[in-house]
Amino acid sequence: MRALDSIDCHTLVIGSGGAGVRAAIEADRYGETVLLSKSITGKGGCTTMAEGGYNAVLREGDACSVHAEDTLRGGAYLNDPALVEALAADAPARLADLVSWGAVFDASADGEVAQRSFGGQSIPRTCYAGDRTGHEIMATLMERLRGSGVERIEETAAIDLLKDGERVCGALVLDKKGEIVPIRADAVVLAAGGGARAYDVSTNSGTGTGDGFALGYRAGAELIDMEMVQFHPTGAVYPYDARGRLVTEAVRGEGGRLINTSGERFMAYYDEKRMELSTRDVVARAIATEVLEGRGTTNGGVWLDVTHLPAETIEERLPVMLAQFLRFGVDIRKEPMEVAPTAHHIMGGLRITPEGQTSPPGLFACGETVGGVHGANRLGGNALADTQVFGKRAGEAAGKAPKRVARIDPAQVEAQERRIAAFFEGTESPDGVKGRLQQAMWNGAGIRRDSAGLKRTLATVEELAALPLRAATPRNLIECCGVQNLCTTSMLICRSALLRPESRGAHWRTDVAQTWDAQTSPFGHTHISRAGASIEEMRG
Repeated sequence: MRALDSIDCHTLVIGSGGAGVRAAIEADRYGETVLLSKSITGKGGCTTMAEGGYNAVLREGDACSVHAEDTLRGGAYLNDPALVEALAADAPARLADLVSWGAVFDASADGEVAQRSFGGQSIPRTCYAGDRTGHEIMATLMERLRGSGVERIEETAAIDLLKDGERVCGALVLDKKGEIVPIRADAVVLAAGGGARAYDVSTNSGTGTGDGFALGYRAGAELIDMEMVQFHPTGAVYPYDARGRLVTEAVRGEGGRLINTSGERFMAYYDEKRMELSTRDVVARAIATEVLEGRGTTNGGVWLDVTHLPAETIEERLPVMLAQFLRFGVDIRKEPMEVAPTAHHIMGGLRITPEGQTSPPGLFACGETVGGVHGANRLGGNALADTQVFGKRAGEAAGKAPKRVARIDPAQVEAQERRIAAFFEGTESPDGVKGRLQQAMWNGAGIRRDSAGLKRTLATVEELAALPLRAATPRNLIECCGVQNLCTTSMLICRSALLRPESRGAHWRTDVAQTWDAQTSPFGHTHISRAGASIEEMRG
């Protein structure tokens, strides 16, 4: 656990998904850049798993102002308008970057990038590469990264952000051998992804342990709207070991129909106009309600049916879904899929400016670690655009940060050495604690919420966070840190959810009666930091 000699760089990027890799590529233009990955660069995180598409205004008849309005309406008007404007305005140019770097998207009959319909969009603007869009983007970014001067450090986790006074000046990182290394930097970009692994059923990879939220919170950053957790409407429910695996929104974009066990296409009761292409919060609540009221399957789901589509359409447009369900023994060309909501994306996160600057100087952020872009509900196709728009903005802003000579505080290093050493003396299995945490969050802070359940869940989270985790070998140390970060993320979600006395977007409070809608809500963002927590009250 001895801290080794420090590594110095101009920009440190923490996280190697789509946002982190894009940020590192941009920062490298201005000085020495280090990209830190808890897994293998390009393999972990959610970008490579993203199936649906990338929203961008490309056609006559569409406009960035329309994309922005769709995003604000879909986000229940809790988005930061400046961030939404940046997303809509920059997304086409960032898509063009990817294409010029070699990304291959599906093409329309006229040879242009094809676009499909996605939920909450007033016009088809979702660009795609079959149902493996994120994989195509990630492969393209990795080729670009390999041609840069970025230094990659892999299978190493950031465990604390270094500070010189109020300024963030690097990070303490832990490698798989259990050694702590300080990395000193003029600027740090947090792009560590989300934390939906706090829930028992989730689409996220195992790396989604909320590291960015926890690191930022401990460093004094302000986070907003952490209660806004998106439950993707369609995750697999059977077989058991496939629970939560994403069934892309592209299935509904291509014409998939949601059917209950009474044979009804039930979205007609919840959003007669948009049906299956309503926003994710509406569709997820509709499915949850159908199951709760006894119209779900014996496995707790509903049917998603594409058997009315030509087989060749399914084979060409949904090849990953076809192969995935064939492995489950289901041929989606001939029989429906069984689906239910699954924890997918955290819309809240660190508060940023359009350039990615967070509240502590020297700390930038992008990707799912950030709040404000998606408001109370993210539209499908906006996340991949988000990674590229704000990855570029944060990386560029960090790269332009002035060079400084930072001082590493020995007391901060020693505190982390004691924290890591204590894991060898602990008694609790990190996997066991994580399982208890996930069950508690799923039951008490999931799609349906009330004050009593949230308070019970918060108390359980605090109890679990205090348990002494045990590392059997040095390789388990990073796992222990990840579980602690999940506990911190869960605490932020529960505390923020208790602050918001309304149903809005993904936040469904069953114990609150309200007379307002999203546009007339008396509440704004929730704010939480080590200095305290509050909710904005809007004045008429």
